[in-house]
Amino acid sequence: MKLLFKQRFFSWLDSYDIYDEAGNTVYTVEGKLSWGHRLEILNADGSPLGTVKEEVFTFLPRFAMYLGDAYIGQIKKEFTFFKPVFTLDCNGWQVEGNLFEWDYTITDAYGAEVAYLSKELLHVTDTYVLDIPDPQNALLVLMIALAIDAAKCSNANN
Repeated sequence: MKLLFKQRFFSWLDSYDIYDEAGNTVYTVEGKLSWGHRLEILNADGSPLGTVKEEVFTFLPRFAMYLGDAYIGQIKKEFTFFKPVFTLDCNGWQVEGNLFEWDYTITDAYGAEVAYLSKELLHVTDTYVLDIPDPQNALLVLMIALAIDAAKCSNANN
């Protein structure tokens, strides 16, 4: 399964539309006014599915993830010199990026690839392709991609 993650051009808060390979809107992401990033994920019908909330007053970016109101874990950026690394405390997954922070691989506890995230260049807004072999992982992979994108913005502000 592939998803296209595309930021809206005119948006005061982070807002994204997530499309499938056929161009259908699968998810909508709405940024909410809060202290730090708060991104709410809605399905195509507008029903809430999950939330990614930035935890403020941390040295490196850290985000809590929720399915509905239930906390499912967090993703935090680790201190590294060359390649970005994120630690997840759910599912035993790990996220590692390339030197330019454009491509990320998500692996499970056994090293098997769960998803591959790649940034498409030459677009006016942030655009990512999420390649997810198991569609059941799509929502969690989307949450991770949103946190990574927001972490890059947080790093620019630090």
